[in-house]
This record gives sequence, C-alpha cells and structure tokens, in this order.
Amino acid sequence: MDYRLPPLKALRAFEAAARHLSFKQAAAELHVTPGAVGQQISRLEADLGTPLFRRLTRSVELTAAGRVYLPVVRSAFQEISDATKRVEASSDFETVTVSLPPSFAIKWLVPRLGRFRERWPDIDVRVTTTGRLVHFDRENVDVAIRHGLGQYPGLCSWRLMSEDLSPVCSPTLAIGELPLKQPGDLKRHTLLHDQDHRDWTMWLQAAGTEGVNSKRGLTFSDEALMLQAAIEGQGVALGRTTLVERDIAEGRLVRLFDVAMPSAFAHYLVCPEATAAVPKINAFRDWLLAEVADT
Repeated sequence: MDYRLPPLKALRAFEAAARHLSFKQAAAELHVTPGAVGQQISRLEADLGTPLFRRLTRSVELTAAGRVYLPVVRSAFQEISDATKRVEASSDFETVTVSLPPSFAIKWLVPRLGRFRERWPDIDVRVTTTGRLVHFDRENVDVAIRHGLGQYPGLCSWRLMSEDLSPVCSPTLAIGELPLKQPGDLKRHTLLHDQDHRDWTMWLQAAGTEGVNSKRGLTFSDEALMLQAAIEGQGVALGRTTLVERDIAEGRLVRLFDVAMPSAFAHYLVCPEATAAVPKINAFRDWLLAEVADT
C-alpha cells in the first residue's frame, strides 16, 4: 500500500504548535528552537500546498485547513502511542516506569521497592522523579504518583494515603541548649521550609502560637532536602506523615508537640484509562495498595 505521509518531525511540530498556539512553547516541549519549529511547519505547509497557521504579530492561529488536519494528526499519534504501550506490555521483558516527586521516592517508595522485586521478579521498575505533572501521551511513563486533590480527568486514579503536618527535628536539637517543649519555643530556632512557606503560617495559626516569624529560615526546593537538614540539626521542619515516619521510627527525627494539622492533599496513583488493565500496571498497583494498607 502506498501511504502518502509527511515527515514525522513536521507532524510533531505541527501538533505541538497547534496545541499551544505558540511556536515558542512547542519548541520548549520538543527541545528545539522556535525557528526549527517554524521551518518544519513551513515544509509541511509546502508539502500540503496550503497554510496551516495564520502568523499574527505576537501569536498564531489555525487556518481552516489546520483545524481540519489537527484532530486527525492528534488521533493518529494517540493510536500509535497506545499501540506502542500495548506491544511493550506484551513483551517477555517487562518494565513499569513510575513518575513521582523526588521526596516521595526517596522517603517512601525506594525503601520498599525490594519487596516488589521479591513479589514480581519478572517485572523491572524504572523510577523517574520530577516535580511537574507528566504527560502520558508524550512521555514514556506507565504510572505516576501525584500529590493533590484527586481530580485527574481522563486518568484512572487510586487514593493511596492522606497525611498530617507536624514539626520535626533531630533528637539532639529537641533537648539541646534551647529545648523545644512548647510551640512558642520555635521563636528561638530556625524554621526549615520547602518552596511553599504557607504551611508554617497555617500550622502556627492552628497551634494558636504568636511571635514566631513563619517566613524566616532556610528554604529548599525539595522536601527530602528539607528533612535532611532537619536530621542534621539545622532547624525544625514541618514534616508530612508519609515522609517522616521512617526517620522517626529509626530515631533520626522526633515529632514535637501535640498539634498535627491535616493536609487537604493526598497521594494518588494514576495511569491512563487505556492502559489501566495492562498486567504489569495491575501488578504494581496491587502491590502499592497492599504496602499502603500495611503502613
């Protein structure tokens, strides 16, 4: 059969630019320059014999031909992606790729992965960490663990665990020269923050504590780094239950005071609806839910 097909790079550039309505954002997604995106689209338009975009002063918009072409190209990419995942899932050598935040990987998942290998020795696990939401249709990811409110349209999701927030520090700091016996004692210590400083403000309000500057202290880009600073005695962190339980159990951290603030967020396992029944994904999901139940 003689297929009349444009170059794949040109189609990818067109789909990304059409989705963003921006050559610049498409270039960032594809890791090329805006000029390269423009060249690919110009070649595609020349090949088709019709413009797909109307170039405006600071933006672009689809022409009538572009609006007709886009859903067909997008659907073709989606079908190829789904088929690729099904073929990969049916191979003898299976790998489940998991995307999740670095802190949750370090503090919760990685210490438990050995038990998954014992239960499923024929399935390898590839762990990739990121603070952003992955796009299953464009990235080689099978499942993701997300920290949020559980609203993920188009995805299957399973609630893993809720959590509380409470101050934690090293045992040495807790009973040191400036002992931490009540929330007001925090004013004499360094507060440790992740990138969201609001948690300390809300906890101090919940504890009815005044006179503590919730904005001062050390700030870290990731919670695992923040908790390591707490373990090293550099200050007091507001720790999430799921991330500090192991360090508390093994004596690296202690929980302070009796005030725990429930978090509105929870951890969820998510995957595309099209691949939710793939055996390796079922295996990882069932193991993960069992681990959560045992915690």
